[in-house]
Amino acid sequence: MDEKILKKPVASCLTIFAILIMVHGFEAIVLRMDETVIGENFINKVFGIVLLCIVLNLINWKWSDIGFARNGFTKSICLGFALAIISFIVSYSIEIFILRSQGKVTDFGVFTTGFSLTGEAEVHRGIGFILMCVFFNIINVLMEEGTFRGLFNKLVATNHSIKFALVFQAVLFGIWHIVTPLHNLIDGDINLVAFVGLGVGYIILAGLMGIKWGLMYQMTGSLYAGMADHFFNNCIATNLLHVVTESGIDEMMIIRVMVAQLLSFVIVLTGWKRLKRDAIKLPYPNEEEN
Repeated sequence: MDEKILKKPVASCLTIFAILIMVHGFEAIVLRMDETVIGENFINKVFGIVLLCIVLNLINWKWSDIGFARNGFTKSICLGFALAIISFIVSYSIEIFILRSQGKVTDFGVFTTGFSLTGEAEVHRGIGFILMCVFFNIINVLMEEGTFRGLFNKLVATNHSIKFALVFQAVLFGIWHIVTPLHNLIDGDINLVAFVGLGVGYIILAGLMGIKWGLMYQMTGSLYAGMADHFFNNCIATNLLHVVTESGIDEMMIIRVMVAQLLSFVIVLTGWKRLKRDAIKLPYPNEEEN
């Protein structure tokens, strides 16, 4: 089994991805755990971590082999959070400026909600919900970064170029997020045209995020910087820290997320190109392309 996985890494990753997205879709569309008091589709993330453990065991890899390095943990975490904080300060400022230019009074609110394309996410208040939100988002970044930037990236890079591996995992990560607009389509919240538009946009944005976090892996040699940035985007800027007006909550969240992600993408890409230009050896384990 281990030889089959390593000899055909692309096919192996596609098979693993197919299993993961079926579980993801089943939970989001059938079980709908995000509509329960828990407020989060967490089963597919726990399943993904278990599957990741099984695959690593089959191919005799350690967690450190896919980016969970022991060295530089604190530095990488701080780097990721710094990138996220800077980017979201800019995006929150732009969001508030636009809202105030429309004559609206803005304020910040700290409570939990899930991400919604239709602006109908349920609000939960209380420390218990906040702690659950933090916990589930930690599980989320462990699974997604460990699987896409870790396993898929490293596995494909064993017999393909790093550039191909980077794009490959980013495309799968983009497709992974199609479940959200599909959920809205099935519920009748959006029509087919809106689904196609939102789906394509979602895939592109998530794909760019996947490339950004993949480059951060190459630059730091670990997944932790990307995990910190990913966690801040999902937990703080999407689920916890909200912009409130008299007419609603997070009316321009999509602008907030897009601006922050595009800005941070440019920052990371610029830094990566500078390292390459200055011939600085990147710490990524497979820095030489095949």
